Amino acid sequence: MTGEGIPIGAAEIDAAARVIAPHLRRTPVAHSPAINERLGVECVFKMENLQAAGAFKSRGACHVVFSLSDEEAARGVLTHSSGNHAAALARAAQRRGIPCYVVMPKNASSVKVDNCRRYGAKITFCEPTLAARESTAHELQQSTGATFVHPYDDWRIIAGAATCAREFLEEVPDIDLLVAPVGGGGLLSGTAIAAAAHAHPVATWGAEPVAADDAWQSMRAGRRVAQWAPTTAADGLRTSLGERPWQVISRLVARIALASDARTAHWQEQLSRELDAPIEFSSAVPVAALEAARSSIQGRRIGIILSGGNV
Repeated sequence: MTGEGIPIGAAEIDAAARVIAPHLRRTPVAHSPAINERLGVECVFKMENLQAAGAFKSRGACHVVFSLSDEEAARGVLTHSSGNHAAALARAAQRRGIPCYVVMPKNASSVKVDNCRRYGAKITFCEPTLAARESTAHELQQSTGATFVHPYDDWRIIAGAATCAREFLEEVPDIDLLVAPVGGGGLLSGTAIAAAAHAHPVATWGAEPVAADDAWQSMRAGRRVAQWAPTTAADGLRTSLGERPWQVISRLVARIALASDARTAHWQEQLSRELDAPIEFSSAVPVAALEAARSSIQGRRIGIILSGGNV
């Protein structure tokens, strides 16, 4: 146990890793001397942009789908998502041979819609509001009996996401600061739990856009602050911070660093070129946030999770 009310620790992360291992790849770690020189610190990158279905979301999705009983699985799975979680869940369902129902906002990225269709998801479009997504998903669940899989506010999803940082720290054990983007908080909370379970102290920071700063506001207020109509270009980080992730983040995350969309766009281009790989806008937020917080990171070895590559 990591702490009161947090039912995930090293044992649960290890168990999740065993469940998902046959279905995912162990993503590589990358270095860039040019980026280190520009930031003035040593950075190491976990390339989840090269993960199955193009994002870290496959970890939590596979953990849930392959943990279902045969009876539950036969009814299929259901979610609402703007893209990466939907594609990840559809892929996991396809591998298990079960139906997957996805509710997507009608303004979802065409790339992410195509990803879902490629994995056989049955897509229902709705208005681009959280209320519309939730009500449409509820109606579908009533008619199909499918198991609802929340994109981030689910301990099984968080345990799956935590396997990313676990792998990272196994390969580069002397990192002293881990940084992950935060939208709903599944990746950041999982990262913080894995860091807390590591053999030596590792601090965890979250990074989010200035135009979608509910995690930053929540840390400042000492309570979860809801987010309404964020305007950032980082579509994967527009979701409001979940209750379960907040339980972890409020206790185990040292800081939320902010980044402007202008600097994030710059770093998306730089990262794509230097690492020779597709980098989502949301994935570049941590580097832009570290640049803004440069005076606070000198002398540290920093691990950055590049969360997705669906561009």
